[in-house]
Amino acid sequence: METARIQDLPTAERPREKLAHFGPTALDNAELLALFIRTGTKGRSAIQIGRELLQKYGSIGALGRMPVTALAKEKGLGLAKASQLAAAFELGARVAREQVHQTALDSPDRIYDFLGPQLGHQTQEHLVVLLVDTRLHHAGTVSISMGTVNETIAHPRDILRPVLTHGAYGFILAHNHPSGDPRPSRADETMTRRIQEAAELMQLRFLDHVIIGRPSPVRQAWFSFREAGVIR
Repeated sequence: METARIQDLPTAERPREKLAHFGPTALDNAELLALFIRTGTKGRSAIQIGRELLQKYGSIGALGRMPVTALAKEKGLGLAKASQLAAAFELGARVAREQVHQTALDSPDRIYDFLGPQLGHQTQEHLVVLLVDTRLHHAGTVSISMGTVNETIAHPRDILRPVLTHGAYGFILAHNHPSGDPRPSRADETMTRRIQEAAELMQLRFLDHVIIGRPSPVRQAWFSFREAGVIR
């Protein structure tokens, strides 16, 4: 039976000492969470709180999508600990973005690697434009709209304006599906065709429209309109 206090564990099994000796990969998810939760409650260690959170939400990714206000209501957290967890998730997302910053965004896989940590945690649809240079390296991200849980609306001029303003070589449109299923809706298809027509008229390079979902054993975590043949 798991001890209710981390300090009662053998030294080598305490998360902090375990990380120092073996490195962070030696810790499971609950132990990593415990390092940010730090202290437990009566009868529950920080590790137990972390394990209960993972059982409740199903995964680190699902936990990372929760707003701070919701996490703060979890027994054993509160605002301070919830803020630390949210900061940790955001740091992880920023590290992932930095790692691919100098990588050409020339495939849906790379676009997903770039945006997944950011958009995959959103509980509403978020539409963004990625500006790219002649090497297809990321040159800027412009947020276009934050929609309802199941719909984002944007006019072609709102999407093309930042491309023209920044003098970008080309652009990639992307948005997330909070459900995790990246399959396009009819509205997604209609919007993509309208943007393509407007981009061709303005002689702008519309490289792709990628829908960001979440990994699943039965489907990809993204959908690419270029791979589907909608964007030429």
